[in-house]
Amino acid sequence: MAYIPLVLLVVIVAWFVAAYNKLVRFRNQIKNAWHQIDVQLKRRYDLIPNLVEVVKDYMAYEQETLTRVIEARGAALSAKGPAAQAKAEGILTETLKSLFAVVERYPELKANQNVASLQEELTGTENKISFARQFYNDSVMTYNNAIQSIPTNFIASFFNFAQEAYFETEPESRAVPKASLR
Repeated sequence: MAYIPLVLLVVIVAWFVAAYNKLVRFRNQIKNAWHQIDVQLKRRYDLIPNLVEVVKDYMAYEQETLTRVIEARGAALSAKGPAAQAKAEGILTETLKSLFAVVERYPELKANQNVASLQEELTGTENKISFARQFYNDSVMTYNNAIQSIPTNFIASFFNFAQEAYFETEPESRAVPKASLR
């Protein structure tokens, strides 16, 4: 009978340690997921100057588009945190879309192998960024669920585990694009 309180104490301590370690693991998974987004964004940022350099000679009359792409890249590079990064990335994505639309208007640019390969690389990078964002948001959801659920919420509040923000897109990027066959 004297061992029952001791066994109960050992079980409670073991649960406490396991729950704390689980929260730490989830928090570290979010940090890792954010770094994976960062790796893909760096790749994107490195590709953009190459694309701009290749197309600028052809696009003497489209300097405004190129300037907007460069400015959007700079803003995205300096953004900090998921909310600011999402906003800056939305703007950069829109400026890249306008650049690609301009490229479509120049047959000699469209046929240029360097432009085509850079566009292909950027498209692949965009897909990788999308998957990395999805993994990040899944990790945030798992972590936020853990710190809000009983009984781990007691440990989370005691050790100041705070909710993490999702990587959300800007409302403008959710608009349905208009398609026209004319």
